[in-house]
Amino acid sequence: MKQVYPILRVVGFVVLTLVLAEMSLENTDKHAFEAYPLLWLIIGVVLLFAIAIEISAGALQGVLYKSLTPEARGQFDLIEQSKQEAKLEWWRKAYKKLLDKKPVANEGEIILDHDYDGIRELDNNLPPWWLYGFYVTIIFAFIYFFKYQVFGGINQKEEYLTEVAEAELKIDEYKKNAKGLVTVNTVELLTEETDLTSGKSIFLANCIACHKADGGGGIGPNLTDSYWILGGGIKNAFNTITEGGRPGKGMISWKSDLKPAEIAQVASYVLSLDGTTPADPKEPQGELYADAEKAEENNGK
Repeated sequence: MKQVYPILRVVGFVVLTLVLAEMSLENTDKHAFEAYPLLWLIIGVVLLFAIAIEISAGALQGVLYKSLTPEARGQFDLIEQSKQEAKLEWWRKAYKKLLDKKPVANEGEIILDHDYDGIRELDNNLPPWWLYGFYVTIIFAFIYFFKYQVFGGINQKEEYLTEVAEAELKIDEYKKNAKGLVTVNTVELLTEETDLTSGKSIFLANCIACHKADGGGGIGPNLTDSYWILGGGIKNAFNTITEGGRPGKGMISWKSDLKPAEIAQVASYVLSLDGTTPADPKEPQGELYADAEKAEENNGK
């Protein structure tokens, strides 16, 4: 028992520190220890501090005990022994009180008249620990009923739907800001020189067999005019490269070879070829395409 209490004090002190840290450093998205990893170092220091105090107290008690005379030591041992016996007696009484059962010698006081083939029934009381737990469930049931049925608290289904909606918003926000998670709905025309240079490298490595290095067209259509078979603009170009062209005679799908961010780069580079003059341009194919920006420019001219 001497070793149990110091351990319990150390554990209790650390747990109290954890609870206080979590309550005082609130964070809506993460737990305090996720948001502030330095707290783990602080908890480690607190743990070492608590252990050091217990070791120091134990060492001091040992030194004081050794400094006592033999008679004083005997009296001290008797006092400590009586304290330990009193603690054990308290635990025994608490245990018996929680069980509230009759000793075997006194079972005759609670035997009922029921008798079946020599088997008698005892009228024991319900254990107090079980009875108190039952009372707690009744109190909880009233609290639960008034909170959710009377005052309109959020039930489990509504809470689930709310969390799902919040998660979807976070996912959408993440997709908007994550450059690598480009889709046909979120793709935007890239104009930075680094993106266009990367797009040109991808184009030269994969597309010149059908479209030529200058985009003038060969097996594939001319990419320098404003005529498009499957629609122009960044979204149509991105979708065509990703999913491929017309079945059986169009461009193959590149989504298994290129990442979405790379497809966005090469699509932007292809659109930057509009209006350039290739060496041997192919005749226009498809329909004339003008996006909103071009339409505004044309109206302004």
